[in-house]
Parts: sequence; structure tokens; C-alpha cells
Amino acid sequence: MIKKILFAVVVVLVCLILCLFWLGYFSSRPLLTTDPATLAGDGSMLNYCDLPVLDGRGKLAAAIPKGNTPDCGYSHFPLPILAQCTEPLPDGADDIRGLWLGVKGGYVGHVERVEQCGDRVVVTSSGIIHDYGPNSTAGLNTDDTEGSVLFTVEDREYCMRTSASMIWNDGVLDFHVFGWGPVVVKRYREGDQLVWEYADGSTTYMDRICTLPESHIVPTPRGKRYPFFSSKES
Repeated sequence: MIKKILFAVVVVLVCLILCLFWLGYFSSRPLLTTDPATLAGDGSMLNYCDLPVLDGRGKLAAAIPKGNTPDCGYSHFPLPILAQCTEPLPDGADDIRGLWLGVKGGYVGHVERVEQCGDRVVVTSSGIIHDYGPNSTAGLNTDDTEGSVLFTVEDREYCMRTSASMIWNDGVLDFHVFGWGPVVVKRYREGDQLVWEYADGSTTYMDRICTLPESHIVPTPRGKRYPFFSSKES
């Protein structure tokens, strides 16, 4: 009797794991809603120390299409998603806008761009675009991909889907997995630095920079990239 119960438990766990794997890698990719002109533009040409004035004279966050990751990653650093937005930040939100470079801790050399406008926050880095908040094309939560390619089937790349909310909590920007789950990532300021606590337990301290390093214009491919049924000749 005990063996039958254990066998049933194992079967249920295996089915659950397979289901989660299918949802993560084989479910329909999120609809790309990023403005094509934004993706086509060159975000490496901008001065990120020259931040927009959030005086409410331009567009509201909710009037701008949602940004998300094209396929498993953009091919070059895009223009800002919220370039035309001037909605003031809400109460409780710290201003962490700008371009940041990891100088100490877990990910030295990491570069990310943080945009804010109204209740919206967009983080662009390493081929991915995570956009949370009111927009004109999709839901509040980020709905895109993680960017790290686990495997390829013929010429198609497969990376895990992700979804999260970004909620301010006493000056800390908390990333809740699926929008309602536990906090997996935190961002907050310590003096002039931006601190990034990542899901793997690392903590990275970042300094503000004005221009994108040339090495980050084209993102470095990430992931194991195990090939299956490759159409390329060896």
C-alpha cells in the first residue's frame, strides 16, 4: 500500500514538473507589443544623465504601448520605452531612473537602464525588456521572456517565459513572481548607488553612468543552448 502511495506521489510530481516545463518553454509566446520604432532605434547614442522632466506635460504612462522582450532577446540596445512620458512619479516611489553599471558584488560589469513614469517601471538589460505598469496594449505585469536560451530546436530558440509585478515598498522596488508570488528581486538606492538583489542570492552595487558601453550595444547570448534537430551542417 505504501509503495502504491509513493508511486502515485512520484507520478504526480513528474506530471507537475512536465506541466511547468511546458508552460515555461512551449506555451504561446507573449504578443510583442513594443513600438517597432523603439526596437529599431539605437539606444546607445543617448546621454542617460540627461533625464526627462516629469512635469505632466507629455503623455501619461497608460497611453504608451507596453514594452516586452522580442523573442528571446533584442538584437541591439533599443530606444527608451517611455521617452514621451512625463507623468510624475507616485507617492512612495524613489527615482532610480538612468543607466547603471555594476561595480561591486555579484555582477560586476552588468549594465541596465531603468525608466520610470507615473506608476510604470521599465528595466532594459542583457537582451531583455521588463515593463510593469499601466499601458495601452497589455496587462500590468511584465509578460515576456527571461532571455537565457536553454535549448534550440532546428533554428528556433527556447527561453523561459516570465511574469512579475514591480511594487514599491518603503523605497524598495520589489519584483513579485507572477505578480502575486514571493519577492524574487529587489532594487533600491544606497547613497548614490543602486543596489540590485537578484533571485540567485547575489547583491550587486551599481554606479550611474551617462553612456552605454560599446560592449553592451549587442547583448551577449546567454544560456546552455542545447541543440536539437539542428538544420546547420557540422
